[in-house]
Amino acid sequence: MLNAIDAVDWGALPGPALRYEPDRVAVGLRALATATGLVQAADAGSLLAGGGLVHDHSGEVFPAAVTAAPLLLAIVRHGHPAARATALGLLGDALVFATHDASTRVATSYAEAVPICCALADRVRGAAGFLAASGPEGGRLLADADGHWRFDVEEAVAEGDGALAFGALAGRWPGGGTSVAAELHRPGRAAPLVQAVLHYPPEDGHPDASLRLPGVLPDELAPPAVLFPARCAPGAAGARQS
Repeated sequence: MLNAIDAVDWGALPGPALRYEPDRVAVGLRALATATGLVQAADAGSLLAGGGLVHDHSGEVFPAAVTAAPLLLAIVRHGHPAARATALGLLGDALVFATHDASTRVATSYAEAVPICCALADRVRGAAGFLAASGPEGGRLLADADGHWRFDVEEAVAEGDGALAFGALAGRWPGGGTSVAAELHRPGRAAPLVQAVLHYPPEDGHPDASLRLPGVLPDELAPPAVLFPARCAPGAAGARQS
């Protein structure tokens, strides 16, 4: 893990100059990964929470938190109990802070400008198996992450004045069949949508689902289209009317 920490150029990641301190990240992560007691874990956590991954005084999270999330999750899985608790706390704070920071977006393998809360949530969901078994804190982190759903379109067909999109749903769709606002991501473009309705929900633990999207042409949903909750990007302007 130490090699993975050192392999990242933390200084190349964006962040506000007066609050993001990339020098804290590698030092803090190395200290947390090798901590053998409460004091060492607390000291490492202070580095990471005071300008490394988040800035707890301002309630701000930095893109470095998304890059560091797999490392923190590895510490949750393999670290000293005190380090595990500190890593879980940092992940929880990052997700909470990110929910209130719609201006920050990060590039991922599935979309170019993902709201930072959704990117963090995807990292957390990827570790659902051992987080669910790691106690109440792990369960709460998973529950928070699942509120940031993601829908990957695999195929779309015309339906009425819009389209049906078939694909995979990760996370928890709000309110059953209730219409929600979404943000549609295509390569080089993100567009707000006023209505997205869960037409066919996942069953038996499988992610397969379909959405009904009034006012959207099937061509606009060609893979690799991805949808996220619009509430995670409230600054998006010009929402399309159905």
